[in-house]
Amino acid sequence: MSLTSDYLQSITAHLEQIQTTEYDAILQSAALLSEQIAQDKIIHVAAAGGHSNLATQEIFFRAGGLMHINPIIDEGTLLTNGALRSMAIERLPDYGKIVVSNHNLQAGEVLLLINAYGINAAVLDIALEAKKKGLTVIAVTSVQHAQQTPLDHPARHPSKQNLFEVADIVLDCKVQVGDAVVEIDGISQKVAAMSTFANSFILNALVIETVNLLAKQGIEPPIWKSGNATGGDAWNQQFITRFKDRIRLL
Repeated sequence: MSLTSDYLQSITAHLEQIQTTEYDAILQSAALLSEQIAQDKIIHVAAAGGHSNLATQEIFFRAGGLMHINPIIDEGTLLTNGALRSMAIERLPDYGKIVVSNHNLQAGEVLLLINAYGINAAVLDIALEAKKKGLTVIAVTSVQHAQQTPLDHPARHPSKQNLFEVADIVLDCKVQVGDAVVEIDGISQKVAAMSTFANSFILNALVIETVNLLAKQGIEPPIWKSGNATGGDAWNQQFITRFKDRIRLL
């Protein structure tokens, strides 16, 4: 079999493991999100990490996605502003506090926080600050990766805490240390990362289960339709004024 086939099998097995072991936590999280949406409350989503930011974009303004999503995409950790700069800022203590203070997060709301490694200073400060404000934090993160990262790693939060220890609910994406999963003979470093697939699967599973719970209550939440599909613009426009002043990046 080809190495690409090996990668496909690794992805499939990884997602099946998440489905098997994290389904109850996904349902618990979906119940919380469905309660928020039933009350017409915004759900905040943040990442504070280079490629983890992709997950925030995956769940926002996405065809088939919930319109109640408010993305917190901070310019500091975006790779488009410089990869090394992004890594330096995600390791910067207290930066996450600034991110939280720059957004209107309110007690009783929910913050979905995605960071596969779950050790960096910025993401821990976002989680701690959000909890201090009275928000419920749902983390998409790898417990294994955090546990196997030395406490003296330079990326760690000064408290040495892990995101999975701080969050109220944990959705374990099970990314292994180093993220890459494919070995090639003669090459010392593995290639082909897993985290984007794992995070995206969890987030879309969360959307599915949240919408399903709302449907059982007779509630049809506003869901984005692709603007490239026939009737997409008209469908979305009926809801946009409802969210335009509540979601900064719309």
